[in-house]
Amino acid sequence: MRCPKQAPTLGLRTSLLAASLLSLVGGVGVGGAGIAAAQEIGEDRQREIKGEILVEAPEEVPKRKSDPIPPLAIPLSDAASLARVPSDVMERKGLQLVLDRKHHQLLVLRDGRMTRRFPAAVGTTGWETPAGRFRVFEKVKEPVWTHPVSGDLVEAESTKNPLGSRWIGFYRDCNGRSGWDGEQYLDINGCTVAGFHGTPYRWTVGRAVSHGCVRLYEENVQEVFDLVRVGTQVTVLP
Repeated sequence: MRCPKQAPTLGLRTSLLAASLLSLVGGVGVGGAGIAAAQEIGEDRQREIKGEILVEAPEEVPKRKSDPIPPLAIPLSDAASLARVPSDVMERKGLQLVLDRKHHQLLVLRDGRMTRRFPAAVGTTGWETPAGRFRVFEKVKEPVWTHPVSGDLVEAESTKNPLGSRWIGFYRDCNGRSGWDGEQYLDINGCTVAGFHGTPYRWTVGRAVSHGCVRLYEENVQEVFDLVRVGTQVTVLP
């Protein structure tokens, strides 16, 4: 399974955004719908100038300072969280997931009642987690991560695996994407996917730091993984 690119440790911002990009190329991957490759524009290098990390982009792209680390979401009460859910979603029967992108949290609803609520990391500015109504199309336990450039594998048991122990895919788009991600310029070819997954970077949960995927604490993503099935409804609120 291919997933977010692991970046060298060059400060907290780099660590926060490391392992956040998930994309699919040609439908190759675990379960026939794996997660694939990002091709960085040029050769990104980083250097420290006057205590600030600057990204050396290609010559035709102006250099930019790394953006500030996004803050944690402001906590909401159960009542305020439920008030954000559309009435027709509340009326659905059975189990469903509702991601509140604005408040960085995942709600688990069953028959219109909230049974679980978890903090979540969502997409950063310009790489927002797609809003809309989707369904789970893929579940992978102990996913293996494939480096999108070198092709090197990171086994599921490795503490460096950016996917953690579970992957739950719910979105696929094949238009490609490009732009500034807060730290570097990226140009993605082929299909991109989004889903819920674990993360070894616990400090990122609750922030908008990914390239569209949703990071959960390991103990939480394992619980969600056991609750959902392929076909479970997923609603992402803007």
